[in-house]
Amino acid sequence: MAKKKTPQEVVLVGSKVKAAIKAAGCNSSADVIDALNDYVHWVIGQAAARASANGRKTVRGHDILVKE
Repeated sequence: MAKKKTPQEVVLVGSKVKAAIKAAGCNSSADVIDALNDYVHWVIGQAAARASANGRKTVRGHDILVKE
């Protein structure tokens, strides 16, 4: 059986996320905030690792890698 993941602190404003989804013409499910929050924590971890690899303790905007 898979070990359950400990919930991470929510770093998003749920009402703002839902409003943005609604403005895009879509509805949001109950789990959208949790899924997006997990993704944001992953991005933060990647950016922190990149800053650290470059010998910095400060995460900068260019440490956030956006793939299009």
